Amino acid sequence: MFVPSHYRIEDEEWHRRIIDGHPLATLTTNGATVPWATRLPALVAPDEPESGPLAGTEIVGHLNRANPHWKALADGTYARLMFDGPGGFVTPAVYPCDPSAPTWNFAAVHVCGRLRLIREPEETLEVVRWTAERLEGRFGAGWDQTSSVDYFRRIVHGVGAFRLSIESVEALFKLSQEKPADVQESVIRHYEADMSGANWPIARLMREAGMGCFDGSPDDAASVCPF
Repeated sequence: MFVPSHYRIEDEEWHRRIIDGHPLATLTTNGATVPWATRLPALVAPDEPESGPLAGTEIVGHLNRANPHWKALADGTYARLMFDGPGGFVTPAVYPCDPSAPTWNFAAVHVCGRLRLIREPEETLEVVRWTAERLEGRFGAGWDQTSSVDYFRRIVHGVGAFRLSIESVEALFKLSQEKPADVQESVIRHYEADMSGANWPIARLMREAGMGCFDGSPDDAASVCPF
């Protein structure tokens, strides 16, 4: 992934934040004519540290064994997992002068490394149970999987789980860094004014990354997205 220097955030806690908050990743590997690509849940493995560098750690994921992509995988396959964070269109209407051009702000983290396929049913079940527990805790409503474990056991034969050993990390945070603070503020406020809420996550990310010129004063408080 091409990452211009001004869109690079070196702090890997930000990288982990995107992976943890947006765990529906795209697994890509080389194919005979075009790359294979599968959307699937992927998370930093439960036995890995919760902070610090990602390189040298492992990510766990799973996909349907009926997927031809699974059949194309082998131990040692070099793979890329792509995590898409929040994003939003930037209209030139928020810029103070012409000429200008539209763009798109977004955050993305890619991790690359070698795969180890999980073939044992119990280890596969462990991946499925832990993934369900983690996603329920992060996005769910307190569902208890206990009564569903036998169901998991019945369907686990159709699940292809894997661990990816991270060798490199690429992260792109395009947050209008090349613009003056007042222009960044205009972009953020435009996002925050979106009544659908679709652009609030990218607005929040920009604020927490230090973009804009909001100083927390009462006069500005109404413009902050409600999180």
